[in-house]
Amino acid sequence: MENLVEAENVLKTSVGKPGKVKIGMFDWGVAAFLVCVILVTFVPIWYAVVVSVTPLELTKQSGYNLFLSPLQWSFAAYAQLFSQDAFLQATLNSVVLTVSAIVVDMILTTLTAYALIFKELPGRNLILTLILFTFLFNPGLIPLYLVVKDLNLLDTYAAIILPGAVSVYNMLVMKAFFQNIPASLRESAIVDGANEFQVLWHIILPLSKPILLTIGLFYAVTQWNDFFNPILYLSNNDLMPLPVLLRGILLATNINDYVETNSLFTAPQDALKMAAVILTMLPMLVIYPWIQRHFTKGVLVGSVKE
Repeated sequence: MENLVEAENVLKTSVGKPGKVKIGMFDWGVAAFLVCVILVTFVPIWYAVVVSVTPLELTKQSGYNLFLSPLQWSFAAYAQLFSQDAFLQATLNSVVLTVSAIVVDMILTTLTAYALIFKELPGRNLILTLILFTFLFNPGLIPLYLVVKDLNLLDTYAAIILPGAVSVYNMLVMKAFFQNIPASLRESAIVDGANEFQVLWHIILPLSKPILLTIGLFYAVTQWNDFFNPILYLSNNDLMPLPVLLRGILLATNINDYVETNSLFTAPQDALKMAAVILTMLPMLVIYPWIQRHFTKGVLVGSVKE
């Protein structure tokens, strides 16, 4: 009894009054740092939004500012971009390329990670060594391009998807996640007559939704924002994705090469460029909050614990 009373007194002394939490200088420093990070991230995005909706007549009067009234917003730049066949085609190319890449990447990454969790797999250590070797030592741009060329993959989406179909880092993260799932679940399914593909589909994957969404998001962001590989492997402008078109718009000395001349009478050039930036990053901004809620969910909710 005396020990309990002494422990309670120590707890009150260290914590303070019940219901109150002491905030130290370190906590204030962390909060200030996070506020700075939010401002560094938010202000450029907000500036791009304001510039994209600023009417042409206001730019002639006072230029741009961060506090343009919503009553003065003009969406002429967005309307003009959506009226361009090149922009719509590039958007469609990006969607097709990203979705295809996610499907191929997730299938290959999931199967590779699941196979490598079995210690009895023949040649497992050698396979892991070879995979880690590719992670540590990059073959280089020229050999990779020659391989793609010799396989007759130039001017196809396969040239963009297949070389980076499996990220070693993502595969190792998924493998570690699979290893944390109790082996008793798989063993009970095997006893009931299920094969490995059935175990993977009906047991492992339903329990792995957080890691699948996380790795899928990584692949989606990487593929959606990629502009170097399409420039390297594609010469057909009809296959170019949205980041390549965006790069051309931002670096163009004459925006008329990408947008019709009459657009300059409805929206300023800077508004057209910033509207292209906003539309390019908008899908990822919309998708991320929906996926983020799955990150903190329990992995083995309702499963058998060892």
